[in-house]
Amino acid sequence: MFHARSAQLLYLLVSVLILLKTEGFNVGITYVTNAVAKGAVCLDGSPPAYHFDKGFGAGTNNWLVHIEGGGWCNNVTTCLARKNTRLGSSKKMVTQLSFSGLLSNKPQFNPDFYNWNRIKVRYCDGASFTGDVEAVDRATNLHYRGARIFLAVIEDLLAKGMKNAENAILSGCSAGGLTSILHCDSFRALVPMGTKVKCFSDAGYFINAKDVSGALHIEGVYNEVVMTHGSAKNLPASCTSKMRPSLCFFPQNVAQGIQTPLFMVNAAYDSWQIKNILAPGVADPHGLWHNCKIDVKNCSPTQLKTMQDFRLEFLSALPALGSSTSKGMFINSCYAHCQTEMQELWLRNDSPRLSNKTIAKAVGDWYYDRSPFQKIDCPYPCDNTCHNRVFDPQEHPSV
Repeated sequence: MFHARSAQLLYLLVSVLILLKTEGFNVGITYVTNAVAKGAVCLDGSPPAYHFDKGFGAGTNNWLVHIEGGGWCNNVTTCLARKNTRLGSSKKMVTQLSFSGLLSNKPQFNPDFYNWNRIKVRYCDGASFTGDVEAVDRATNLHYRGARIFLAVIEDLLAKGMKNAENAILSGCSAGGLTSILHCDSFRALVPMGTKVKCFSDAGYFINAKDVSGALHIEGVYNEVVMTHGSAKNLPASCTSKMRPSLCFFPQNVAQGIQTPLFMVNAAYDSWQIKNILAPGVADPHGLWHNCKIDVKNCSPTQLKTMQDFRLEFLSALPALGSSTSKGMFINSCYAHCQTEMQELWLRNDSPRLSNKTIAKAVGDWYYDRSPFQKIDCPYPCDNTCHNRVFDPQEHPSV
């Protein structure tokens, strides 16, 4: 009996490992060494980097450029804290990265993009690739050159075949999702005229909301990011001509002016935004929100009411996208952040759905003009397809 049970458990474990192995695969790193001469470098002065899995068959001339996330650094102290990590130095990045979800190379896991050239651009500038400060402070050796990195990486990819692109997507998750919004039109301008180009943001629609203490905490953070990195000149002019540059770090203020088709995948209760915009540590000195932020099931009725109000504020920021069917959205009511890189959230039998469509199907239908998709979920806890995130209790999040 014991042996039979042990054998069963072993079989189950092996099956799970096989499944994980088939769902993800490792891709090696490419350093853009020629970018250094252009001053297009990470915070520590090291070259930018990306991971590139080549397209094949009918996808040979199709390109998906996906930008990694990782928050922002808003002053010398926070940028120094990142400088010697993978978020500030390509020297600290792993040389192999697992590709799955929208980066998968298997048709059953990624039917619309599996055979495209799929690139994941590593994030090491701390300002969603918007900064460009010429001077380098000798005391800190910090380089604020994100906008140069973006250009150098795209130029490198153009030289590697993207100049022949028939289809191209700029996408990203979190701070990378914000990058795909802010750089959408400039990406369109860099690839060839005849290319079909669309942009797609996963968990990048950060809103300018007050925190639980009534302060505009995230607005202050973004203001410091833009000042520290010299981002103003690299933000969409359609926005900076009308308002303070730091407000143009918020998608709700730039989305209307973006000409290129754009798709938003976002949770209305985005876990990063709940943790860092609605209830950041600075607004919750006694940690009353700590357990709620770890697991939405721990939230008190009062906290849930505050989160429902946040959802309404998030939804009120969405009309800035405009009503054109070229703009798409998949706004579910999950407690989640970034839903496209993980196979279980992108496309699997138990993946999140809206109108019975997975994220992969909604994005694919929109990109290929099979059908427009602009869906907003009912409020929490109505959606039983959600994979609500549960965080490590030891984690103390901050911007």
